[in-house]
Amino acid sequence: MDGSVRASSDASAGPPPYLRGNDNSLVSALKTLLFFTIMMVTLPIGLYFASKAYIFEGSMQMSSSDSYFYAAIVAVLAVHVVLALFVYVAWNEGMPKGKGKED
Repeated sequence: MDGSVRASSDASAGPPPYLRGNDNSLVSALKTLLFFTIMMVTLPIGLYFASKAYIFEGSMQMSSSDSYFYAAIVAVLAVHVVLALFVYVAWNEGMPKGKGKED
C-alpha cells in the first residue's frame, strides 16, 4: 500500500530534472525549424514563378516550355540552398559562443 502512494506522488512531481532549463533551447529550435519550413515552401515556389515570368520569358524572351525547364532548375537550386543553410544553422546551434581562446 505504501508503494502505491509513493508512485502517485512521484507522478505529480512534474517533469524530470533534465528537462528543466531546456525550455529556451526547445523554443529556439522550434523557431528555427518553423523559419526554415516557411522558407522551404515559399522561396522555391516564389523563385520559380518570378524567374519564369520576369527573367526567362520577360528578359530573355524564351519560349514557355524552355522557361518552365530553367525556372525549375532555379527552384531546385533554391531548395538546396535552404537545406544547406538549415544544416549549417542546426550544426552551429549547440556550439558555445566563446570569442576567446580556450585552453
